Amino acid sequence: MKKQAITMALLLAGTAVLAHGGVKDPDVMNRMMGMSEMARQVQILGAMAKGETAFDAEAGNKALAKLSEEASYIPTLFEPEATDPKSEALPVIWEKYDRFTAHAQELERVTGALAGTIETRADLAPAMRQVGQACGACHSSFRQ
Repeated sequence: MKKQAITMALLLAGTAVLAHGGVKDPDVMNRMMGMSEMARQVQILGAMAKGETAFDAEAGNKALAKLSEEASYIPTLFEPEATDPKSEALPVIWEKYDRFTAHAQELERVTGALAGTIETRADLAPAMRQVGQACGACHSSFRQ
């Protein structure tokens, strides 16, 4: 289960980074840049959790705090109903905007609550599981 949560979080993070080429709409590009920043933070956590990089409690806590900050921007970034062929955002976002923003607020809450709690490498797996669940809850309904 631990490996699955880490793998899911890294997969979600990695696909966001690949989507930028050829985006024309500036609102879509801003959203993608915000999501890419979140992906970078998840990658920091995932690399430490998998032992690919040295464990650094301060870096892990900073990554969680940055995730919380970036999550707070999601409702504003998606407020304009902007589309682009490269976007993975589904139109249902704007049909169910309240539900979408509730997911963003939950991600902000979860990551904010986790920031400052990482003391050992063992703390990363449960944190990654919670982050992965919060990200996945939104991505499963609102992302292609």
